[in-house]
Amino acid sequence: MTSTVEETPPAVVPDEVTPGRRRRVAPRVWLPLLVLLLFALLPYSTVVVPGAFEGPLNSPGTLQLLAICLVFGGLAAGYDLLFGRTGMLSFGHALYFAAGVYGTDVLVTRAGLPLWQATLFTLVGGTVLAALLGAVALRTVGIAFAMVTLAFAQVAALGVARDFGGLTGGEEGLPLDVSGLPAPLVGVANTVNLYWLALAYLVLVVLLVHRISGSPTGRVLAGLRDDERRIGVLGLDPYRFKLVAFTVSGALAVAGGVVYCLLVGGASPHVTSSELTLSLLVMVVLGGPGTRWGPVLGGMLYMYLDHRLTAFGSSEAVRSLPGVLRGPLSQPLFVLGTVFVLAVYFFPGGLAALAGRLGPLRNLRPRRSDR
Repeated sequence: MTSTVEETPPAVVPDEVTPGRRRRVAPRVWLPLLVLLLFALLPYSTVVVPGAFEGPLNSPGTLQLLAICLVFGGLAAGYDLLFGRTGMLSFGHALYFAAGVYGTDVLVTRAGLPLWQATLFTLVGGTVLAALLGAVALRTVGIAFAMVTLAFAQVAALGVARDFGGLTGGEEGLPLDVSGLPAPLVGVANTVNLYWLALAYLVLVVLLVHRISGSPTGRVLAGLRDDERRIGVLGLDPYRFKLVAFTVSGALAVAGGVVYCLLVGGASPHVTSSELTLSLLVMVVLGGPGTRWGPVLGGMLYMYLDHRLTAFGSSEAVRSLPGVLRGPLSQPLFVLGTVFVLAVYFFPGGLAALAGRLGPLRNLRPRRSDR
């Protein structure tokens, strides 16, 4: 009898574990789809969120702000393919975003091309530019690589500011000629279409980055991030894989520049500044580098705070505060920097690590006794 009891496998444990596993897996599968559906249906909502937005959710101003947040969420996810998933720190990523913005604007406004041709030429030209500059910059590693990418970006910024060839408009920027655009993308009443375009861009970037990360190429990129020498020992060429990541990341930034140009109605020199690349780095670190949704959340939150804190700093509530508080709170960069420092200190893994940190707290809830 004793041996029979000992050899009988416990049948209760799998029955208890399996439903729990199903409950944990299901939200991970359906939650992104529900969030996507929520964002897609947002333009039909007339809900007013006091303090968060200036008007209802379907107002043109709110939709444009949300569309910009979506674009930079995709831009941060594309940059994370380079930084968080491959381990390459580039200080010149704004160059490719600016190539998308100025390429679209110049081809539509100066050359008079229709939007679809301007978009096609901009995407192809920006991707080739990323491949060529990456082929040169990747001959170096570490800080030297970061400085080379920064040098390329600074040359482009100088050319834009000096209005090279009379194409960029110099420091005044270049307004987009809307007469050559399709009617559904022109006018305040069609802001919703631009919002859906920004959402489509974000979905495309997320799907592509996740596809690459889950492929054999993505596993090689993760190996390069952890130990590049080990990849070389396995007989693989690290240079080629890094060039693929650099080129794809640059192409995604170019596509984001095209959408951004349509959103803001033109190009301005600030998109060529190195501050934009540093902002992308902050977005990725704030959200969580190398994670599935962290860079997207970080990019959207950063751009939302960047826009809303500017309005908050000039509000009557801040102007009525004592000078000691009014000075710092009226500077959006100071508030953003404070938020970033606190987030890094208390949540070193970024926003993506919040679920893991809150898990032990959920386990502390009192459980009902089994009877």
